Amino acid sequence: MTYQIILVDDEVYAIEGVKADLDLEKLGISRLFTAFNVKQAKEIFNRETIDIMLCDIEMPQGTGLELLSWVQEQYPNTVTIFLTSHADFKYAKEAMRLGSLDYLLKPVLADELEVAIRRAQDVIDQTSEIHRNSQSHQLWMKHQSLIIERFWLDLINHSMKSTSEVISEQAELLQIPVTEGMIFLPLLISVQKWYKELNGRDEKIMEYALKNSAEELILGHHTNGIFFYIGRGTLLAIIVDGKEWDLERIKTACSQYIDSCNQYFYCDVSCYIGEPVKAYEVTAIVAKLRAQDQNNVAFTNKVFTGSEGKQTDLVAKLPQLNLWSSLLKTGKREVVIEEVDKFFHQLVENNDIDARLLHQFQQDFIQAVYSYLNQTGIQAHLLFGDEVSKRLSAAAGRSVSDMLVLVRHTVNRAVEQAEVVEETSTVVQLVQQYITQHIDQDLTRDAMAKQVFLNPDYLTRIFKKETGFAISEYVLLERIKLAKELLSQTDISISAVASSVGYSNFSHFARIFRKYAELGPTEYRTQIKGKEDK
Repeated sequence: MTYQIILVDDEVYAIEGVKADLDLEKLGISRLFTAFNVKQAKEIFNRETIDIMLCDIEMPQGTGLELLSWVQEQYPNTVTIFLTSHADFKYAKEAMRLGSLDYLLKPVLADELEVAIRRAQDVIDQTSEIHRNSQSHQLWMKHQSLIIERFWLDLINHSMKSTSEVISEQAELLQIPVTEGMIFLPLLISVQKWYKELNGRDEKIMEYALKNSAEELILGHHTNGIFFYIGRGTLLAIIVDGKEWDLERIKTACSQYIDSCNQYFYCDVSCYIGEPVKAYEVTAIVAKLRAQDQNNVAFTNKVFTGSEGKQTDLVAKLPQLNLWSSLLKTGKREVVIEEVDKFFHQLVENNDIDARLLHQFQQDFIQAVYSYLNQTGIQAHLLFGDEVSKRLSAAAGRSVSDMLVLVRHTVNRAVEQAEVVEETSTVVQLVQQYITQHIDQDLTRDAMAKQVFLNPDYLTRIFKKETGFAISEYVLLERIKLAKELLSQTDISISAVASSVGYSNFSHFARIFRKYAELGPTEYRTQIKGKEDK
C-alpha cells in the first residue's frame, strides 16, 4: 500500500528540511504535496486523497488547529501529525483533543519523524482493514438469503450429497446456521393456472409478489425460514424448527394465502406441506412434494399434507378406443363431451387419477379422434395446427379441467369439419374460391387440400365427382377464362396478362392459350377488338 502526504508550513526552509529527511520510497510515499497556508492546503485536499498531514500550528493565515478541525470534518480518514516550534502544553492538549496522532517539536530528527509516520500508516492500515471487514460483513448480510437459497438448491438438486457430514461442512464454510440436530419443514407452493394472459415480464412481477406474500402470510414472524423458486411457478419454503410448528396453524395460513392469490394475484395455487425432517432428509421430502404436485390433476386451490400425498396403485380403466370412435361418428358432439365429463367426474370422486392416467387418456383420445378424421379424409395435423389447438394440447396434461377444455375444443372442431366435408359441394366451393383468389400464384393440389384440411387424394376424388374436372384441369380452364377477359376488356400487355393468370413464362402461356382458345393471345385480342369495332 502506498500513501499520499501533505506538508503544511508557512516557512519554506521548514518544508524543505522535512522533505530532505523523508525517504519517500522506504516509507511507501507515492506523492508528497506542500502548502504554505491553510487555503492552499484545503485546495489540495479538495482535489487529492491525502492519507497523512504533517502540519505546523501557528501560521499567519489560519492556524494548524483550525485546519485540523476542518480536515476531521471533511476528510476524517486523514491522520494528522503536528510539527511545531512551540512546546506549550495547551497546544499539545488541543491538538490531541482534535484528533492529532502525534505532536513533534522542531527541529524534528529524521528517525523520530519516520517513527511517527510509521505509526500513522499503521492507523491507516488498521482503519482500512476494519472498513473492508465491515463492507464484507455488510455484503454478506445483504446476500445471506441468496447464499442460503443457493445452499438448499444445491442440496435438493443433488449438487451436494445428502449426508450429515457434507451438509455440516458446507454450512460451516458458508456460515449458514444448519446443524445436525436441527429440524426443517419443507413446504411447496405451486401456481396451477393464471387467470390472465401474462407476458414474461408480467409473470416475473407476479412471481415476486407471490413470494413476498408467502413470506408475510405463511412465515409471518418466524424469521428462521426462507422462500425461493425451484421452478417456474413453484415456490419452496424451508422452515427451521419445523417440529415446533402447529400443523393446523400452517394449514390456516396456507388457506389464507390461497385466498389472497385468487383475489389479488389472478391465479390458482395449491400448497403441499411436508414433514419435519433433518437436513439430510430434506431432498427426499421435496421430491415427494414435487411428485404430489405433478400428480395433482384433479384439485386446485387446496392445501395438502404429507399424509394426503401417498399415492396408491390406480385401478381406473380407460374407455375403449372403439367407443370413442363410435360416439364421434354419430356427430352428437355434446353426447361425446358429456361422456368424457362423466368419466373424469367418477375418477376424481374416487381419487383414482394422476398425471400418468391423464396422459394416457389424452393419447387414446387423440388417437380416436385422428382415426375418425382419417375416415373422413380430414388431415388432423392441418386441422389442429393452429396456435390455439397447440396451446390447449400442451396444457391438457396439467389438470382434469384443462383436459376437458381440450376435449370440447377437439370434438367441436373435428365434428364441424366432418360436417363440412360431408357436404361435398361446400368443400368444392371453398376450393374454387381459393383458386379464384390465388389464380396468379402457383396453385398446388397440396396447398388447396390444406385449406380444407383434407387429404389431397381425397380432395381430388370429391372435386372430380362434384365438378367433372380434375383439379389441375379446372385451374387451367379458369386461367384461360380470366386471360380471355383481360385480353378483351383491358389494354394491358400480353406479358402482364400472363403474369396475372399465374404464368411467369410468356412462351408457355402463349402455347397453352393457343391450345385452348385456338388462337394466340395477340390474335385473340385483335379478333375480339375487331368484332367490337364493327
